[in-house]
Amino acid sequence: MSADPTLLIRGASLLGERTADVLVADGRIAEVGDAGTLAAADETIEADGLVLLPGLVDLHTHLREPGREDAETVLTGSRAAAVGGYTAVLAMANTSPVTDTAEAAERVWDLGRQAGLVDVQPVGAVTKGLEGEELAELGLMARSRAGVRVFSDDGRCVADARVMRRALEYVKAFGGVVSQHAQEPTLAGPSACCHEGEWSGRLGLPGWPGVAEEVIVARDVMLARHTGSRVHVAHASTAGTVEVLRWAKAQAERDGTWSVTAEVTPHHLLLTTELVAGYDPTYKVNPPLRPDEDVEALREALADGTIDAVATDHAPHARHDKEHAFADAAFGMLGLETALGVVATVMVETGRMSWADVGRVMSTRPAAIAGLEGHGRPIAAGEPANLTLVDPAAAVTVDRDASVSLSRNNPWHGRSLSASVHTTLLRGHATVREGRLA
Repeated sequence: MSADPTLLIRGASLLGERTADVLVADGRIAEVGDAGTLAAADETIEADGLVLLPGLVDLHTHLREPGREDAETVLTGSRAAAVGGYTAVLAMANTSPVTDTAEAAERVWDLGRQAGLVDVQPVGAVTKGLEGEELAELGLMARSRAGVRVFSDDGRCVADARVMRRALEYVKAFGGVVSQHAQEPTLAGPSACCHEGEWSGRLGLPGWPGVAEEVIVARDVMLARHTGSRVHVAHASTAGTVEVLRWAKAQAERDGTWSVTAEVTPHHLLLTTELVAGYDPTYKVNPPLRPDEDVEALREALADGTIDAVATDHAPHARHDKEHAFADAAFGMLGLETALGVVATVMVETGRMSWADVGRVMSTRPAAIAGLEGHGRPIAAGEPANLTLVDPAAAVTVDRDASVSLSRNNPWHGRSLSASVHTTLLRGHATVREGRLA
């Protein structure tokens, strides 16, 4: 059997810091050398002016399959992820049927391998049927071919403290992590859809107060400390949550026996509550868009490391689920194809973060949290060639109709975003070339 063709990435800026040549062979980085020093290969990408990052990793993707293939499939979601620069995504468990058994997890894992565009890692449900009462098959999912390590009832909060404690104790045995959708149900019930404040009152929409998130985050970090386990805060959205996370991380670092990590979505870094003024259901998301002061706190927390990762919460919906009155429409927004552009616009162009920081929050830290050994690795000889090449000078106007997702609930339509993905490599094979699926 002949070896795979070799690929030379010539003159790329590694993490925006050092210009170098990178030779890829047999799915790995074979050599990294000063620009212009490496020999020719079977194929060459001229990367002058481009930034090379480790392949992006998304901790929070809804692929909808099985059950809602009208909104997205593992294949179409994988396409969107690759175009967005991702080489691995974590597929959330709120499918139909729910990913709460080893068999269900292996089915999602197999579909991802068949698509072959990104590594699709299933997230297991914390409780059976996402009902919040009885633990799902956590151990069996962990021991399955899918090797599940992240568990979440996302879309619903594990509101019962006793159940959450048991889940944290259980996953500790195999190094797992529980990712919590923090929404205290007596403070923000299922109808809550707008940040509680001026706009919810003016528009007559059920309010979703920030404290409904913050009290669950505070409870769960204390449970993680008590159990010596790992908790991850999904889609952090308030300044109060940031305060809790800062305290918890300081305590966890001092103790060294437990950990808390957190993610923020692109939309919570840029979009704010007043966008719901037109009752456009595109902007209905859970947790809801928050005021400017919360957005500013999230940006600061991402820059200083209090928030570990950017996660898309890519939530595709068919038009017949989204095109309703605001209060009746489904929650969620698309995010995979635009996440890098939003982060570049909000954090890099403003000088808050470097491209090396982007690599940290969109690849290295997410991969570490999820336990994905082949992703988020240094750009160095011997490492897997899961890589993303970015054009930092590009300005892209988002067109929802050009999306490769099956759904069109895109909050970025018509906006200009900085930077674009030029090439995505999964184990040395190009899934995207010059911005298009290979």
